[in-house]
Formats: sequence, structure tokens, C-alpha cells
Amino acid sequence: MLLQDKEKLLEVYNAVSGKHYTDSKLLEINTLENAIYMSMKNDVSFLIDSRLSLYEHQFTYSPNLPLRMLLYLADLYAGMTKDDNLYGTRKVLIPPPQFIIFYNGQEEQPEMRTLRLSDLYGAEEKKHKLELEAVMLNVNAGHNPKLMEACRTLREYAEYTDRVRRYAKRMPIADAVERAITECIREGILRDFLEKNRAEAKRMSIYEYDQEKHMRQEREASWEDGREVGKKEEKRLVAKNLMQKGMEVKEIAQIIEEKAEVVEKWMNEESSREG
Repeated sequence: MLLQDKEKLLEVYNAVSGKHYTDSKLLEINTLENAIYMSMKNDVSFLIDSRLSLYEHQFTYSPNLPLRMLLYLADLYAGMTKDDNLYGTRKVLIPPPQFIIFYNGQEEQPEMRTLRLSDLYGAEEKKHKLELEAVMLNVNAGHNPKLMEACRTLREYAEYTDRVRRYAKRMPIADAVERAITECIREGILRDFLEKNRAEAKRMSIYEYDQEKHMRQEREASWEDGREVGKKEEKRLVAKNLMQKGMEVKEIAQIIEEKAEVVEKWMNEESSREG
């Protein structure tokens, strides 16, 4: 949402690219509406200096981002060339793309990492015929100090996000967001943006926090489920070994701390397999 503002977008672009553009009119935003590949209101694509940049704000890491960006890029190129003769003998020139992911999730991530489309290929190749590289930058408070120093918008956004998370630990998320917004406006942190977009900024902050929390809980639940499955398999393997040594069901059940009927079921299944 923050990157929809041309002035702030140009500031971020300059910090990331090392350029020094001052006229935001040079930016031509061409973000696709309702693109299913990217996050709601968190992505922006734009042209400047005959180059195409795709920026994505993420609070969860996904190795599939390069594939999503490829699909998004294909749609962008299709729109740019819809009036060109792709079957003609003249070259149809397209802007070279750049892919940047701004990560500010709570899971620890390095300052920078490169995500490659080739990491998703299901077969090994000596040389990939199609590659896409996306750079993920950690924009949480305390990370990438040089980038933060060069970009006030990212620095202040990191501060705002950090406050929301700290306050949410001791009060409802709606109250935490309201307090963070009020303080930031008072202290000149993202003041113009928050004053102009207060209601939507609050709504989006609550939505993103809740979504991040939900996804984190889902992953934790999956991990716990996986651990329980692992324990069961380990018990079953021990039971099988003890069974082969001639031990009785009740004895095995006591040793592995499992119900006797469960152990008996495992033994019957093993006997059926061997039979």
C-alpha cells in the first residue's frame, strides 16, 4: 500500500538501485489489477529508464515467489505487446525486469537472499534455459542499515511495524495499531502517509498481522502434527523389533508406553504384510 505513492516509490527505487532520480513523473506504474499471483495491495510494478521493476512486500517467506513473479511478468509483457506484431520480422523490444521482495515477517531471515526459479525445477540441468532471480531484502527494524539510511520511507515503515508488533504482545491488535499510528503521526514517522490514509492503513495492518499470525500458527500446527507422526512411527518400529524377539503384546505396550490394542493392531498389520 505504501508503495502506491509515487514519491515514496521513487525514494525506495533510488535506495535499492543506487540511482538519484528526483522527478516521480518519470515513473510509470503498471501494476496489474486483481493479479492472483501476488499479495493484496502489496505489489507494484513500474517502468523507469526503460526498465521494468516488480516490487513485492512479504511478511511470509515463500520459495515459490520466483514462479509467481514469472507468471505476473508474463501477463505484464502480454499487456505491453498486445498491439505489436509478435509474428513479424521486426524485433519487439521489451524492458528488462528486476524483481525485489521486501520482507518484514517475524521469522528470522538474512539481510539479503536470492531466490531463483531454477531452484523449483524438478529435474537437474547443467545449464538452465530459463532463469529468474528475485532479491529478497529484510526490511525489519535493525536490518540492512545502509539501505535504511538511504531510504527514510523504509526506515520509518520498519519502525512503525516494530511498534505494532511490540504493542500487540500486551493489547488487542486493533488497539496496538491505533497506538502505533497515533505515536508515529505525533513523532513524524510516516506522518503524511498515515494522516492521509489512516483508516485504510489501520485496516491493512490488522489484516496483515492476523494473516501472518494465522499462517505462523498453521505452520506450528503442521510441525507438531509431523512430530507426533514421527513419534508414532518410532514406537511402531521399536514394537516391531521387540515382536520379532518374541516379546508379548502387554510387555511391548509397557515399554513403548502405548495402548496394548494399538500394539496388537500394528502386529497384525505386520503379519499381514509378511504373509
